Amino acid sequence: MGTPFESLRRFRGMSPEERKLALRELFQKAFELQSWWLTEMLVTPSPLTEKMTLFWHNHFVSSQQKVRSPQLMYGQNVLLRRHALGNFGALLHAIARDPAMVIYLDSASNRKGQPNENFAREVMELFTLGEGHYTESDVKEAARAFTGWSVEPDRGEFVFRQRAHDDGVKTVFGHTGNLDGDAVLDILLAQPQTAELIATKLWREFVSPHPDPGEVRRVARVLRESGYEIRPALRALLTSDAFYAPVSRAALIKSPVELVVGTLRQFNFSTGEPLPFVLGVSLLGQNLFAPPNVKGWPGGEMWINSTTLLGRKALLDRLFRVEELRAMVADGGTVETPMAAARMGAGRQRYMQALLEVQFDGGKWLAQFEGRPEWVPRVVLAAAPVSGVPPAAEGIELIRHLVLDPVYQLK
Repeated sequence: MGTPFESLRRFRGMSPEERKLALRELFQKAFELQSWWLTEMLVTPSPLTEKMTLFWHNHFVSSQQKVRSPQLMYGQNVLLRRHALGNFGALLHAIARDPAMVIYLDSASNRKGQPNENFAREVMELFTLGEGHYTESDVKEAARAFTGWSVEPDRGEFVFRQRAHDDGVKTVFGHTGNLDGDAVLDILLAQPQTAELIATKLWREFVSPHPDPGEVRRVARVLRESGYEIRPALRALLTSDAFYAPVSRAALIKSPVELVVGTLRQFNFSTGEPLPFVLGVSLLGQNLFAPPNVKGWPGGEMWINSTTLLGRKALLDRLFRVEELRAMVADGGTVETPMAAARMGAGRQRYMQALLEVQFDGGKWLAQFEGRPEWVPRVVLAAAPVSGVPPAAEGIELIRHLVLDPVYQLK
């Protein structure tokens, strides 16, 4: 991002008007951060890295709404990207010290004699073991081990405050001693359930909503035996018979980001500023850097309701009618813009300019299927279209028909 860090204490002493202006500026910077990430997704030479960065963002959840620092959220995104296909253990240790995470899960207020259990509880329930695989005693003892982990507010850097650390004897999962936070994380990594939780979540991300227990245990075993290397586990999953089984095709619903970014990349759209797409995925329920709660976006069927389904189809229809839209505006017509655009300086004008910069060459895209038109539905859809393909549909009309078919919402 390249912008200097702003102190976490900057709101103190502000007048109501100053605070209002500061919050508006914060909103705009947060939006620029979202635009940066969406652009990375659109131009990356490694889509899997970006997909896994988003996967970990929804696993190790933090939100700009609470952290209130685009710089710290950017730093966390860089951390997730660096470890996206690396080692889960290294990622777990790094995220526990990440300043955005320290703020989001209240680790900065966790001190000797007054332990805050938020991070200790979530690191077990959401990050490693899963609900029901730990005791309240484990949480309380682990919270003591993490005391003193904090953030230097004027620099936004992790700091260990020795005076706030409880250096007494603790017992976590049967391990007793003067345990610190790193020791607790290693204890959690040693639990077989941790690898199974990660394998289960990977299955739900890549294969289907219904994990196969035997396959999950197989992938979890690969994860453990490799020392928590993510690539071998993904390889075991993505080369499995289950991944390629017919029952796994069209078994998952595309997230708003997958729908929008996937469409733009698959059809080789040319875009300018990503403003329409940042607002689009947000309106469809996936506001980047702001998951709804500590559990993240639930995904699956929760992506689809009467409002979002109509919104998805409207977005796709507008994308594939961009030439008509450009002609309408040239003739003096108007286009409805999201209210969120108005919250930005010259928001509507920026939105319209960005929308009119979108270009799609349907003829060029279809040229790759010359002589093989039957391949077009197979490439565009994960399964046979619900409404079939009209015999007369060809060219851009064929593409519009396919992307507006309900099956296009699936992967």
